[in-house]
Amino acid sequence: MRIQPRQHLLEIWEAVARSSIREKHADERTSREGDWVWHGGDADDSVSDTQQLLCLMFPAAELPAFGLATPDETIEPVVRALSPLGTAVQIPRVLTRVLISFLERHSDSEGDPRFSGGGCFASETREAPTPGQRALDVTESFALSITLTLAVLTFARTLREGLRSRLVMAEVDKLEALANKRLTAAMVGLLRSFTVNAFEADSPEGQILLGSLNQADVADRRLVAELRRELRDVNAGLRDLTIGSGREAELEGQTTLFECGWSWGVIDGAPEILHAESGGAQRKGVALDASSLYFTAVALDGIADLFSTRTRVLGLLDAEQRRLADSLHLRWEMTRRYWAKLATFGEGRWPLESMPWNTTDAVHSDYSSLLVSAIVTRDMVDRRVSDENLSRLGRVLTELAKRGRVIERAEGNDRAILLHAPGTRVGLDGADKVGGPALYRQVSDFAAVLLKCIVRVAAPIDDVGLRAELLRTRDGVWDHLVRRRFTAGQYRHLWDEPSNVYTQLGGRHADGPSWHHTLRVVESLVGAAELVRGDPPRSDFMIRQAQHSLSEAEHLYDQELLDGAAECGVPIRDLLMMVQTNLARAKAIQYRRPASAIAIVQEVLRDLDRLAAARQDAKGA
Repeated sequence: MRIQPRQHLLEIWEAVARSSIREKHADERTSREGDWVWHGGDADDSVSDTQQLLCLMFPAAELPAFGLATPDETIEPVVRALSPLGTAVQIPRVLTRVLISFLERHSDSEGDPRFSGGGCFASETREAPTPGQRALDVTESFALSITLTLAVLTFARTLREGLRSRLVMAEVDKLEALANKRLTAAMVGLLRSFTVNAFEADSPEGQILLGSLNQADVADRRLVAELRRELRDVNAGLRDLTIGSGREAELEGQTTLFECGWSWGVIDGAPEILHAESGGAQRKGVALDASSLYFTAVALDGIADLFSTRTRVLGLLDAEQRRLADSLHLRWEMTRRYWAKLATFGEGRWPLESMPWNTTDAVHSDYSSLLVSAIVTRDMVDRRVSDENLSRLGRVLTELAKRGRVIERAEGNDRAILLHAPGTRVGLDGADKVGGPALYRQVSDFAAVLLKCIVRVAAPIDDVGLRAELLRTRDGVWDHLVRRRFTAGQYRHLWDEPSNVYTQLGGRHADGPSWHHTLRVVESLVGAAELVRGDPPRSDFMIRQAQHSLSEAEHLYDQELLDGAAECGVPIRDLLMMVQTNLARAKAIQYRRPASAIAIVQEVLRDLDRLAAARQDAKGA
């Protein structure tokens, strides 16, 4: 099945509205914020609640056709999909109240934002997580909150432009204030959950890292020297950290190696961020001072939204937030560069191509390979590397799709099924410090993350063949994901029901929607829509063809003018004016859409040839 972003997003929106709005009584005409159903189940689960809202707010912020803040411009299919929220005029007002309800729901009694994991936390034993553990702030919520609050601020500022009601304007003011406070608090949380973990080359962590990178079987001493040389700019950048956690690591030893990234929550002993009072009180952390690949990838995605074109153009950050964003940008840049350099280290085979990736805590999994691929994808796309490197990364993703039994059938008790159900456990080391069992986070979004990576890699590729090959893989992954949707009931068109694909899992596997999984798909669909909205792949060969065709057409047109064709009757003058217009259009698009330019020029050449043939016939007569 070919991805149709508009249609699929509308189906998801219809399902979100259907499952998130309580059915109205006969005497009720419109929906209210109290009608919203939070599928997170309790006020501790800020992650699921944020993901639920982002399924609506992310496309609304990124895609003009899905805008919700201007009723006169809201397209009819969107109004139909969100009809449980009301009319085009009512939808933004109901959403405003729902968003305020969310921001208040995840604040403490003092009004300070909370980023608790709640139901996302699972116990390693039969003992359930304690209330204190469920209330712990988690990096995933920090990152998701950045994306959501920036989308909310975009929505609020656009909505304000058309308001006349003082009551609604007061609600929008309240929404902006709450969103800004949560945005600042989320940025502070990410600054305090960043870590640089140093270790010696002969330590267990060092040996695992060197083993992953040593594709040419060179001596450890030489490998350490080459790696430290490759990471010199990252090492120097990390020494420039001035606020937050991650500044204490000693990286100067000749055999010292390191990892950088984000832990699962605020680091135990992380210093407070000064001059960030608008974000509220800063709670103490308990997380282990070591990076987690999963939470690093999640944090990088959220932080990237701080530097998006939309954020800059609309001026969504205030002075305090810009200061925090600068500090996060340095961490974001150094972390992205660090993992990209590891993944592609050396002259021959990339370490990333040797699957599965082995993390320094001795976890080797194809999911780890996928997370590293996601970071490398962002790095390569942002740096606009060559088609050759993007194609190489595309082959890694295709291989992961095969190994994960996404585009190939799983037979018997294939262990690859475990990537999808129950998924991969991500440890939350240190969560037991507040009392209670050891905890973990279960993630089963392998296929959805894979789709998101493929869409990102395909976008900048100009080689038509390479892009087509990657898009075939994308369509195969999409086929897999479509089969995993709920097929009936109020959750129809939401995710995730893996037993639809993997019959080995038995009957129904999920009782309700996974907003985590659904949001991953929504992000991929938004990326696919932006891919379609962009220009077609650039082809130097087709550009040269367009230029040659244009040159000939302009030359023949000038000949017609020289022979006095413009002084003939009205039909010929009209034809020449059309030829002139078409030539101007072809010249304007020859670099962006050379094939279309060629098609226009061919029509011009036919018109000019008919004129020349008619003149020749007239001379013969």
